[in-house]
Amino acid sequence: MENIEILKQWVRESERIVFFGGAGVSTESGIPDFRSVDGLYAQKFDYPPETIISHSFYQKDPEYFFRFYREKMLPLGFEPNVTHRVLAQWEREGKLMAVVTQNIDGLHQKAGNKRVYELHGSVLRNYCTRCGKFYPAEFVKASEGVPRCTCGGIVKPDVVLYEEPLNQEVMESSISAIADADMLIVAGTSLTVYPAAGLIRYYRGNRLVLINRDVTPFDAQADLVLHESLGSVFSQL
Repeated sequence: MENIEILKQWVRESERIVFFGGAGVSTESGIPDFRSVDGLYAQKFDYPPETIISHSFYQKDPEYFFRFYREKMLPLGFEPNVTHRVLAQWEREGKLMAVVTQNIDGLHQKAGNKRVYELHGSVLRNYCTRCGKFYPAEFVKASEGVPRCTCGGIVKPDVVLYEEPLNQEVMESSISAIADADMLIVAGTSLTVYPAAGLIRYYRGNRLVLINRDVTPFDAQADLVLHESLGSVFSQL
């Protein structure tokens, strides 16, 4: 309880909060973390998820890639949870400067956040690799095999695959926001995926808060650590 009270006080006193979140933010909306062991891979897929969603695998076997992508990475019809809603409220109040997210589901925007830096892209944006025509996520979901544009090109999700670089503009905007923050809340991420995890090092303040059920490599550097579910923490803020 004491940690929650400290967190509440810091939120009240801060004016430039940045929230940096990972898969744990969305799992409470019912979206599974594709890295979690759920037995599906053993039954249906012949490769680890990290292999399937790599750039080289996408090029080698796009049909297999899209089979996995539709089943495990195309979360449509989910709603924002209490964490998303509180963050959107903070932005409306002028307390939250930005959300930096590793998630690709668009739930922060659905909750009402305007300044969201999506490090790994979004399933909601899909483009023809030949002519650049835009397609919504529903088009990819409903297509069979490899989704094709009217021009015949492959319609590729605007999602950063393994072996692909992060968008430089998004990275620079995220770094700038974190460097200017007077409070940085890092939540729902194991902080093991780089270069995203390295962004924390740009924070210069003394209110680094880590909220994650499991221990992270950055726990010792944080000013406040809560090993609790995000829903239980944010429902009290």
